[in-house]
Amino acid sequence: MATTLHNLSVGDTFARAEEFKGEKMTLNLGPSHPATHGVLRLCVELDGDMVTRCEPVVGYLHRGDEKIAENMTYNQFVPYTDRLDYLAPLANNVAYALAVEKLAGLKMPPRCEVIRVICCELARISSHLLGLGVYGMDTGAMTVFMYTFTEREKLYTLFEELTGARFTTSYTRIGGMSRDIPDGWLGRVNKFLNGVLPVIDEIDKLLTRNKIFIERTEGLGIISREDAIAYGITGPNLRASGVDMDLRKDVPYCGYENYDFEVPIGSHGDCYDRYLVRMEEMKQSVRIVRQAIERMPNGAWYCEDAKKIFAPRKDKVLTSMEELIQNFMIVTEGPQIPQGEVYFEAENPKGALGFFIHSKGGGVPYRLKIRAPSFCNLSVLSKMCLGHMLTDIPVLLGSLDFVLGECDR
Repeated sequence: MATTLHNLSVGDTFARAEEFKGEKMTLNLGPSHPATHGVLRLCVELDGDMVTRCEPVVGYLHRGDEKIAENMTYNQFVPYTDRLDYLAPLANNVAYALAVEKLAGLKMPPRCEVIRVICCELARISSHLLGLGVYGMDTGAMTVFMYTFTEREKLYTLFEELTGARFTTSYTRIGGMSRDIPDGWLGRVNKFLNGVLPVIDEIDKLLTRNKIFIERTEGLGIISREDAIAYGITGPNLRASGVDMDLRKDVPYCGYENYDFEVPIGSHGDCYDRYLVRMEEMKQSVRIVRQAIERMPNGAWYCEDAKKIFAPRKDKVLTSMEELIQNFMIVTEGPQIPQGEVYFEAENPKGALGFFIHSKGGGVPYRLKIRAPSFCNLSVLSKMCLGHMLTDIPVLLGSLDFVLGECDR
């Protein structure tokens, strides 16, 4: 009986690709194609239906975010972080604010930290719901998409109540949040959590033991532990390859060390493992948010000591000359950040999102560099696709769950 491609190891697929020495064809897949998950172009070399070379071409969505950041105040750049991983804007906001606050030496009050944890974990659930729904479509499972987008729409309603926007939230500020959580919002979040777990179980029933889904994902696109580390892969893709690394556990921030949760780890590093890791991550995020709701403290949702960094509350601006002047200076000149350099990265849904900031003092960064997880995760694609079929490429792309907004920046 012939060995199927899905049961071959990485080394076997390379050897299999070398067996084909006939006339080859070059095919451009994308950048305007639904299977490429955004404006990504793949230069694919084929021998029949076998991929012998695959080069990702990025840059079609490049906007110069890093240079833009150097020409505006720290708070003015917050909306631009929404447009990085635009499927998890709340998490991007928090990662950026934490980087600047680390440079300024600010410590957030407990209520602010808990609110940020809730934002990050709800963003993770939202991102994975979309990723898994689209991944199901990549493998031919249309029904899953309907389930995941229904739940994601409920999340967007919660985001709108919290931030005033559904998609590009711009909720975080340097030194705190733009506003406190509304009355009754935590109860509505808890109601969503109770409803999303049965949906995750339903997706599990539809896909995890589905013969067609398993045939299309198991043994496909194997990324070894060594390759995952060498290529700088982070997030669920790294953990699916058996690397036990999660910044929330290893380098905790926002009080993550006080939460009880597990980090799912894969064993084979194939498309199927990457799916399983994200499924379990959603359950763990539900677990974290429930703990955050239970321990939500009273108090300030901004750093009260940061007089030259965080704008005073509106009621004080309208009644006090000192606060009015403080607000005017922060809005016109930006938060006054001291000189220095800092690097901070947070565990985002796509992986480690990092910010390097070089400050010469004042309200505008001198240099800002973004470490985009999707950019690094895509780098393995040229090796990952070798020896597979052309029809496997959408499944491989979907398993990486990247976003071109943060890749190209």
